[in-house]
Amino acid sequence: MAKKTRKSVVLAKPQASGGTDAQPAGATDAVLVRNLTATPLSAEFVERELLRPYMGNSGQVAVTQYAQLEFEVELAGSGTPGTPPGWGQLLRACGFAETVTEDTDVRYLPISDDFELITLHYFLDGLFHKIVDARGTVAFDLTAKSIPVLRYRFMGAYLPITDGPMPAGVDFSAFQIPKAVNKANTPVWSLGAYTGCLQSMSFDIANQLVWRTLIGCEGAEITDRKPTGKLVLELPRIADLNWPTMVLSGAGSPLSVTHGVAVGHIVQINANAAQLTNPTYSDQDGVAMLNLDMNINPGAVGNDELEIVVK
Repeated sequence: MAKKTRKSVVLAKPQASGGTDAQPAGATDAVLVRNLTATPLSAEFVERELLRPYMGNSGQVAVTQYAQLEFEVELAGSGTPGTPPGWGQLLRACGFAETVTEDTDVRYLPISDDFELITLHYFLDGLFHKIVDARGTVAFDLTAKSIPVLRYRFMGAYLPITDGPMPAGVDFSAFQIPKAVNKANTPVWSLGAYTGCLQSMSFDIANQLVWRTLIGCEGAEITDRKPTGKLVLELPRIADLNWPTMVLSGAGSPLSVTHGVAVGHIVQINANAAQLTNPTYSDQDGVAMLNLDMNINPGAVGNDELEIVVK
């Protein structure tokens, strides 16, 4: 019987220790995802390079194997101030620390050590994929007239794929219905002191994610991060935003966007120092647009390139 790609479920749960399946359950750990791409088995091979009295392949030997999972999650608050959103545990596995202030907000800031591990269970219409010791990277996309999303990519230990039923009692109530990106729902953004007509804003934490295999140890490692971003806005007057000077100076400017207006449904993203690069012009509906790439740099203290506030 053909497998239906729409019949897919992802479960995720932080691990207490390495090498131990956190055993996520459908009733408590289901993740509401979209645009999922699975690489169920990634393997690296070496050639045997045999010498024989004839030509031809010598065959290859697998030297390591792991699994990867990519998907989007809609960006929305938890519905209750001080309660982590459903996507918060995924963010923690991408090198972010979570700070909860009861009844007020939940804040996420990047860290540079002690990265958390997460277990992912992926069900594809009767096939069960188990990925443990996973770590990932994440990007944020807020584009006008679209649903704001987080794009995740995870890498973890491959375990044999088995036949298995969908998890019972799948509950997605931790994920709120998102609000479209527009004037009403995305009321505030700023680049330094400037604010104007914005088409899109995106950030990529750009973790350098590698699978390391050594004698006695193996796993996904975050070895560095190089956060970047992109802005597309209506071309302003130089008097309002002197972007050529900003680009040439190499200095960073604070950047912020707030999506959502109702308490419990607000997500604010703050970049400490957005360095503008690669300006280009484009056209949208006959209106001149300015496209700016960004390097998202840390401040003097570090571990503060991006702050995600859910309130």
